[in-house]
Amino acid sequence: MYIVIEGQDATGKSTQVEMIADYLRQKGKEVVTMHEPDGELESAHELRRIIKDKTYNLEPMTHVLLFTAARQELWRKLAEPVLKKGGYVISARNWWSTLAYQGYGQGISRSRIIRITKEAMPDHYVKPDKAAILTLDDDIRLKRQSARDDNSARDTFESKPSEFQHKVDNAYLKIAKDFNIPTIDATPSIDDVYKQLIKLLGV
Repeated sequence: MYIVIEGQDATGKSTQVEMIADYLRQKGKEVVTMHEPDGELESAHELRRIIKDKTYNLEPMTHVLLFTAARQELWRKLAEPVLKKGGYVISARNWWSTLAYQGYGQGISRSRIIRITKEAMPDHYVKPDKAAILTLDDDIRLKRQSARDDNSARDTFESKPSEFQHKVDNAYLKIAKDFNIPTIDATPSIDDVYKQLIKLLGV
């Protein structure tokens, strides 16, 4: 099963991915986790480094192509072998993030992003078995982000102004509706959100 946990920065995606993975491993399942565009691959990690480095000032379409390249590496080399053996792949983010950030946020045509993704990636990636989008009030999200970052420099997208962040927030609500993805309020405790996800995912 391929499971995706989506949402804005600082909504707790990565934490929930690891908790769900631990839960499944305790049940004897083979699990691999991904945190797009990063994973246990040097190639994907290097692509992520470039994407996250705001000093490059990359064009939005360059971001689309780099994210897609990282997905190719992660899916073909990390996810597919596990899925073929009947295991679980749990990912923080997938191509919906590109739709939110580069599409709604940076103005790249959504139809173009969809076309590029479908040309590069198999149907199982494009349509996960299970998915959820974590939502969070913008003020709470910013407080969590500041605490998490420990006053460190923000990356390419975290450093963008509030107008961009609001576009991304609204984009996720639109994506949830368009692709019939359940949303979960990430305001409660980590354990409360985790329990909701386990129930929702049916694992």
